[in-house]
Amino acid sequence: MSSDDIALRVQNVSKCFEMYAKPVHRLLQTLTMGKKTFYKEFWALKDINFEVKRGECVGIIGRNGAGKSTLLQIIAGTLQPTTGSVEIKGRVAALLELGSGFNPEFTGRDNVYMNATILGLTKAEIDAKYDEIVAFADIGEFIDQPVKTYSSGMMVRLAFSVQVVINPEVLIIDEALAVGDMFFQQKCFLKLKQLQENGCTSLFVSHDISSIKNLCSMVVYLKGGRMNCIGSPVEICTAYQNDTTVISANGIMLKQNISQVTGFDNADSVISGKHKFRIDGELTKRISARSGSLDIEAVALDVYNEAGNIIFDISSDQIVRVVLSLIARNEVPAGAYAGLLCRDEKSNDIFAINTDVWGVYLPALFKDECCTVEWKFRIPLNLGKYFFSFGVKPNVCEDYFYDRVFNAAMLNVYAADNLTFRVGGCLYIKPLGISINPFIPGEN
Repeated sequence: MSSDDIALRVQNVSKCFEMYAKPVHRLLQTLTMGKKTFYKEFWALKDINFEVKRGECVGIIGRNGAGKSTLLQIIAGTLQPTTGSVEIKGRVAALLELGSGFNPEFTGRDNVYMNATILGLTKAEIDAKYDEIVAFADIGEFIDQPVKTYSSGMMVRLAFSVQVVINPEVLIIDEALAVGDMFFQQKCFLKLKQLQENGCTSLFVSHDISSIKNLCSMVVYLKGGRMNCIGSPVEICTAYQNDTTVISANGIMLKQNISQVTGFDNADSVISGKHKFRIDGELTKRISARSGSLDIEAVALDVYNEAGNIIFDISSDQIVRVVLSLIARNEVPAGAYAGLLCRDEKSNDIFAINTDVWGVYLPALFKDECCTVEWKFRIPLNLGKYFFSFGVKPNVCEDYFYDRVFNAAMLNVYAADNLTFRVGGCLYIKPLGISINPFIPGEN
């Protein structure tokens, strides 16, 4: 491997902390000039060696106390190693601790300029990036309030925004994203993927194995301050999970109970009057990305239970109807189709259902005509939070969309009483029904 390809090199890094039983022992250690030892040595890290290629994302995993945060602090330069060295190329941005580097008395605006200056940007560069930083953080008028008035979520929003918008060459993150709300976490993971595609080298510490697998191309597993192993995400995460899995007392392995999904229920493929065309005024506030000509515009995406009520939480293995409300802003020919995409909170694709695969297409629509698209299916998902995205496109051009929205709705899935789950795995989902339903204003 060429040295030009290496963005980070960690060589024989060890870190020893002096542990004193009493405060007075620290004074005695100083007075005796090292002739007598009043402390015990604690080696938080011992002989850590690895290299990271430019543009690579490396995950660092391990139990609490394994030395992960200590290693990141040494790489970031906020802590010096006892032995060994760290070579790093490029501008480094680090998000190590909530609020670190922020002056609580300064406003968010002042802290943006201060932090970006510390990271090496000139005032002109900060001015050019400022609006983008504020837009990404999305904390509204609080940007001009003292940071000491911020919630932990607002703090991490602003801190993360400063670090990623300056386009660092090396980005270091230590569990900070766990603080933000679900929608902001989704935006952060999409941004991290974008930085990777642009050649940013990343180091990412997390206890969230799905995030590590999703983002990283290499994983370092620390155990007791030493490198237990290093390699591919699947291989190393499996080793870590095998080490940390607690087997139940009876030794029985619990298996995921995936419900059987039947074919189309033709009697239920029509909307039956329970679910109405709806305009959701809050839709644009929730979405993180939108594109398309808007010749057909989506104005609501709702999830209904079998009783016909809009829901945000549901038990696993229950039947739901996802209803997309559409308005034609211009006349469009027949043949358009819609796709529904489900992702988890770390932006992993879980399943997608396109209506054209099942032979269901939108009719020709005149300007201001409305219709709904409905997907009916059973929820065979592990407990967790899931995001629905959608796209509406003509059946003639692969890269052209009428409307495409990411993260339009969120559904929290909790476990049914009679189901147990295994973490991970892939899903295949088959809809129970899809229908296109013309809407006539004024009719009930």
